[in-house]
Amino acid sequence: MLELRHRGGCPGPGGAVASPPREGEAAGGDHETESTSDKETDIDDRYGDLDSRLDSDIPEIPPSADRTPEILKRALSGLSSRWKNWWIRGILTLTMISLFFLIIYMGSFMLMLLVLSIQVKCFHEIITIGYRVYRSYDLPWFRTLSWYFLLCVNYFFYGETVADYFATFVQREEQLQFLIRYHRFISFALYLAGFCMFVLSLVKKHYRLQFYMFAWTHVTLLITVTQSHLVIQNLFEGMIWFLVPISSVICNDITAYLFGFFFGRTPLIKAAYVLSKYQYFVCPVEYRSDINSFVTECEPSELFQLQSYSLPSFLQAVLRQETVSMYPFQIHSIALSTFASLIGPFGGFFASGFKRAFKIKDFANTIPGHGGIMDRFDCQYLMATFVHVYITSFIRGPNPSKVLQQLLVLQPEQQLNIYKTLKTHLIEKGILQPTLKV
Repeated sequence: MLELRHRGGCPGPGGAVASPPREGEAAGGDHETESTSDKETDIDDRYGDLDSRLDSDIPEIPPSADRTPEILKRALSGLSSRWKNWWIRGILTLTMISLFFLIIYMGSFMLMLLVLSIQVKCFHEIITIGYRVYRSYDLPWFRTLSWYFLLCVNYFFYGETVADYFATFVQREEQLQFLIRYHRFISFALYLAGFCMFVLSLVKKHYRLQFYMFAWTHVTLLITVTQSHLVIQNLFEGMIWFLVPISSVICNDITAYLFGFFFGRTPLIKAAYVLSKYQYFVCPVEYRSDINSFVTECEPSELFQLQSYSLPSFLQAVLRQETVSMYPFQIHSIALSTFASLIGPFGGFFASGFKRAFKIKDFANTIPGHGGIMDRFDCQYLMATFVHVYITSFIRGPNPSKVLQQLLVLQPEQQLNIYKTLKTHLIEKGILQPTLKV
């Protein structure tokens, strides 16, 4: 918040700040121009002084403690700091990837818990920075209200998810039916209670700072909770929509940092080809109440069935074949990987600018050699939003199961009216034969 201020001065040629015109040097000696220039100069000086003063008000944040395991410290003690960090990052990267594969094997429910855990940890890291920067003011209820708003927002988003994907389970529980029916009203009431608590916590002489923190909390919620909700929405569309975008960002991150000469030779589109063959990855995640678990069983859609595509004439001469067989998802994966490599890094640039504004190296010290969880997922959140928008715009069609869920909760008379309307429509289109009246 504090860094989003108007910078005094206007860059002149070569990036230098143009000096104010001297008396009599204004074009044509226009008195109005001189007055305007003097006014702009005064404003620039005032904003420049304010900028410097507010920067000096930000206390230095102490560096995070080194959490590298002692066994790694002893094993790498003979190396320089540069190579020591190289090995620590490499070992921890392989460890995290291995754990990620294990969680994938454990199923979609564990992946949802993983996303939720990452969301909470990222929120904690960003909120902690605000607390450390402004700790001297001892703001009342800041931490409590921050976590309260986190619970409220999660209740709103994931309550909507429960209503959409667990309808059969909800229908069996009367208490859940009440919560789902009045879900948005309950969510608003909870948020309103937090809003009132914030107003009651306002302290004289610290109003502006408290509103800074209020905005800090809400922007953090927007970055973490909203994006993690979209990640889970992507997961429900099929695990492949979760794995391929995340893998694209991971490969791009690793390649940019360390292994460009090695990993750059393995196109990620081949991984999409392999994943497209298995129902476990391509089927939407559904909850089955009869077995009380998530399932990924379906007849794969056309996106994940081999299709023949005609090649352009100039490629036919080079490749000596007229057609090529591909999964349509491989074409979509090109769009995903393009975004991950060109636009995704801007999430990292944004996070880097945020850390520089508060003179810190990492968001936290959760992962030795890597920093905090937010340091590793700054690009993933931006990627999750793109994937959700991409699926909604180009992939997802009407969902018959959701329509059926809504029909089942209607009154019998309403269901009968819909049945008659649908029957008439199908008869007019020639799909059903009209019933002969005797």
